[in-house]
This record gives sequence, structure tokens and C-alpha cells, in this order.
Amino acid sequence: MVISIDHGNKQIKTVHKVFVSGLVESDVRPAVGENYILYNSRYYSLTEHRLPYRRDKSKDESFFLLTLFGVAYELLVTDTYDPGHTASVDLLIGLPPAHYGALYHDFEAYFNRGVVKFTLGSRPFSVYFNSVTAYPQAYAAAMTVFSQLRPLSKCVVLDIGGFTADYMLLKYGVPDLSDCSSLEYGVILLYNRIINAVNSAYDLLLEEFDVDSVLAGHNSTLPDNVQKLIREQARLFVEELFGQLRERMIDLRVTTPVFVGGGAILLRPYLEQAGRWATCLFVDDIQANAKGYEKIYRARLASKGHA
Repeated sequence: MVISIDHGNKQIKTVHKVFVSGLVESDVRPAVGENYILYNSRYYSLTEHRLPYRRDKSKDESFFLLTLFGVAYELLVTDTYDPGHTASVDLLIGLPPAHYGALYHDFEAYFNRGVVKFTLGSRPFSVYFNSVTAYPQAYAAAMTVFSQLRPLSKCVVLDIGGFTADYMLLKYGVPDLSDCSSLEYGVILLYNRIINAVNSAYDLLLEEFDVDSVLAGHNSTLPDNVQKLIREQARLFVEELFGQLRERMIDLRVTTPVFVGGGAILLRPYLEQAGRWATCLFVDDIQANAKGYEKIYRARLASKGHA
């Protein structure tokens, strides 16, 4: 069984499921629902409040536990769950391009624990991670639209996530590893700016959910002046992000930008407003990295089979 998981600082994405990267631990079973894990005699439930940013996600158990939720959901949704057998899983994961070389070995090793037993609600699970392979984010997402990128002489994939904005230059679909990096310029920074600005100007305490609602164009009960401030902060954030890229000699006006990631989906109107490029491409699939890991994995298997 191949299972792809994109471990975002804001959200966990599998091929079929998206949930917030947040956990609550307890020594007693939750009183409501079945959406909790029992692992090593402790109970863990998902929460809408994300964990603090972690550059190295292998330093504690949090992302391992979130992975167990993701694995369980994938086994259930693909109808491969069998309570009487241990599921052998080839786990596909990813890291920001700039962090990949330094962190991939430890992140892959983080999941090598033999047979892992846990329950999701009343369902028992037994999982063995047969292999764990990490891929660069951004490039993986781009592979979901590879047929559109391959004819382009040059494009820049910009993956706007929770804490980082990862970019990678591709020439005719081939990554140029000398032109890839990660900026600590994800939407979590934008949330913090907006929450502080609104608190300072109007003495209101917002949550990230409130900001998401306004930026996504959903109905909001916030006053008009607060919503205007939120949108203005988003506009400034996008302009600053483009400025950060230009300082690194990435000018989106002279190449084709390819926007991926949950942050790009959320900020699409502001990206389009600020852009001065001839053409661009938006990958409106928040699960694109997870799907891309699987595309790369299967392509490499196929190439080995023909070797």
C-alpha cells in the first residue's frame, strides 16, 4: 500500500484527506465521537488549533501521531483496511527544497519503528512502514501538471505553505537545483501580522479562522473596516513576497510563475492583482504535493522495471 502525506505546518494533506496539524493529548478517552487515536496508552484527538512551527518535524512525536491519523484515513477511504492483518505501507513524504538535503535522512528514519499498533476510535490498526521516501515539495506539486510545464523553456514553481514559500526553477520541466530555496514567508506569518494589526487598531482578538474566512471571500460577521484592513495586509504581504523573490534574482515578470499550495489558493486574488506577468498557472489542488510524491514514486518504479 502506497500512502502519500504532505506534512504541512498548517495542515496535513493525504491524497484523500485534509486536516489541521493540531493535536490534543489526554489520559482519558474523549467523551464525544470516534475521531481519536489510542497509542501507547495515551489518547490523541485532532484540533483546529495548529501546532507551533517546527523546522525539523522529527524532534518530537507530534507529526508521527498526525501521520497515524493520515494512514488510518487512507486505509479506510481506499477500502484496504483489514483489522486482522498488518498493513505494509510504502510511505511517501516531503520537505521544503532548502531543508531537504539536511533533513530528509532523519525524517525518513523517524518513521522506522517496526510494527506500530494503535486504534482509531473503536478500529484497531497494525501498520508496518516497509519503506519511507522523502521528496522535495514544490517540485512534487508541479509534477501533477507536468504536461503543461514541459513545453515551457523556464518556469518558477512557488509553493506557498504554512511557514515557508518554496520556489524552484524548471527548464522544460527539469528542475534547476541551483535555483531552489525556501523563504520563511508562509501564511502563518501573514496571520500573525493581521492578528496584531487588528488588535492594535481595533482592540479585537481574531483567530486564524477569522482571517481565512475574509481572505477566502466567505461570509464574515467582522466589521467592514476590519475586513478592509485584513485585505490590505494580504495585498502588502504578496508584494513583499515578490520583492523577496526579486532579491534572489527571481523575477516573475520574465518567466512563467506556477503557484501551488494552500497559501497560493487562499491568496490567489492578491497574487493575480499584484502580478505583471504574461502568463501564469495556478494549481488549485491543496493535495498536489501528496499526489506528486506518488507520481514521482510510480515513475521511478516504472523506470527501474524497464532497466
